[in-house]
Amino acid sequence: MSDSGARGREGAAPVRGLTVVVAVLTTIVLVFVVRRVAGDWPHILDGTVPDDDLAESYVAHPWLAYTHIVPGVVYLLGAPLQLSRRFRTRHYTAHRRLGRVLVACALVSGVLAVVLGIVFAWGGVAETLASLLFGTWFVVCLVRAVVAIRGGRVAEHRRWMVRAFAVGTGIASIRIWVGIFTGIQLGVLGMHDETFPIPSTFGLAFWLGLGLHVLVGEWWLRRTPALDA
Repeated sequence: MSDSGARGREGAAPVRGLTVVVAVLTTIVLVFVVRRVAGDWPHILDGTVPDDDLAESYVAHPWLAYTHIVPGVVYLLGAPLQLSRRFRTRHYTAHRRLGRVLVACALVSGVLAVVLGIVFAWGGVAETLASLLFGTWFVVCLVRAVVAIRGGRVAEHRRWMVRAFAVGTGIASIRIWVGIFTGIQLGVLGMHDETFPIPSTFGLAFWLGLGLHVLVGEWWLRRTPALDA
């Protein structure tokens, strides 16, 4: 048995597991985007105000909100293909062209994530600080990735793109944490008279969802160094 064959089999299992996780996270994002559109656009088109305070922010600033959401979804759908070794080795020209589009989408979405976190952070100061920190980190990762590939440093480019994708998919984990906190507040604490999600837990969900994804991204890069080759 060759060393390369052994390394290939060792690397296959974590990649398969990661593929499932990414598919689940992407599905969560798509479900919430569909719900967002279905809830917002009737009000946007009719000029009415929703009862939900969180939805009211999206309806009041649709261009800002959806210029963040739409490019972000495009990036999250395309990035897994870009990170696939099979795709980039077999279709290098397509990989480069798609990469330019996805990086542009990601930069627009990332910059506006910071803006949204400052302009109308429903989760308060905690959400604002999380959006500022992790949104900036997301943009920095993208810029570093572009600088690296323009300098011919392919492995470094890939590592920065992995970091960007890791924190980008954190938007799905935010929703998971919001669901967990809401379940605790309803089922354990019996807070049935409150509006859900509660703003304070919404801000905390940002820190947990995005922060843990940054840590997992770094763990993945240390766990699979052979994939840089």
